[in-house]
Amino acid sequence: MALRLKPLDKQVIVITGATTGIGLATARMAAEHGASLVLAARDETALSLLVGECREAGAEATYVVADVGDEGQVRELAAKAIGSFGGFDTWINNAGASIFGRMLDIKMEDNHRLMNTNFWGVVHGSLEAARYYTQKPRDFGGVIINLGSAVSDRALPIQGMYSASKHAVKGFTDALRMELEEDGAPVAVTLIKPGSIATPFPEHAENYMEEEPTLPPPLYDPRVVAEAILRCAVKPHRDMVVGGGGKMIAALGQIAPRLADKAMEASVIRQQKSGQPEHRQRFALNSPTQDMRETTSYPSHVSKSSIYTQSSFHPLLTTAVIAGAVLGLAALSGKASPNKFRRH
Repeated sequence: MALRLKPLDKQVIVITGATTGIGLATARMAAEHGASLVLAARDETALSLLVGECREAGAEATYVVADVGDEGQVRELAAKAIGSFGGFDTWINNAGASIFGRMLDIKMEDNHRLMNTNFWGVVHGSLEAARYYTQKPRDFGGVIINLGSAVSDRALPIQGMYSASKHAVKGFTDALRMELEEDGAPVAVTLIKPGSIATPFPEHAENYMEEEPTLPPPLYDPRVVAEAILRCAVKPHRDMVVGGGGKMIAALGQIAPRLADKAMEASVIRQQKSGQPEHRQRFALNSPTQDMRETTSYPSHVSKSSIYTQSSFHPLLTTAVIAGAVLGLAALSGKASPNKFRRH
């Protein structure tokens, strides 16, 4: 039997990492649609401002100061949702951070901190939500939405540990989905895989490079991701790539992995360096962000929509888009040779 999900204006939605980037865009868009919100992040001032903003938009909202790497704090987040609204319908594990730099240069404590947020934070939130959804019979199903990345499918040099964390998120999410389905649990589990999104992500990342980091094009507005997330909150989807650029590089990696390696070595490392000297003394990996910004400026064009992502909600269109991309990549791999790229 198909899983019944509530419309957005009847849902209670939990969002981690809610005060910046994709989380902030999703919170604002959900409030616009009338959802009730339980928002989590590490900075109380930003959370309080966001809750006030959501209430002004007509939505009910509350917040919890929480570090998702701490299982006990995630449990308190679930308890706040239950205490405030009687439960929740969609749980969005969005909190995350990155490190820019070569893996041989990075302190191990920073690697552990990243994994605590990006991977264990998703595990803590997903399991807490799954336990709630399965503890008693429900008239409507629950939704768990985990933020992976295009690098869940294809690793990115200079963000190696971030890539590793998102590979781990994909493996965990896929396994959890199968276990819940086999049990017949009333839960939809979705993995969202954004490409390069024009958020303050590089500004918040830990940086071991001498230059300020940036993201490789093509770039997409965070509200493109927020729309995909909220669509999956009302209609189950196994996974969803946001942005055709991420899908293309993943497809190239499957068709011609060594060609993809060489292409990324030749261009993607350079594309993650802004050319501006690093001047920051504080990074968000170990300190909460306070700026409440969805976006920031990039030299590259930022797309306000994604044809590929829109087509993903329509299976026939998706098949046509993927088929065209695969044919193009196959032709490319037949003409190009890894020997054409410079050796290091």
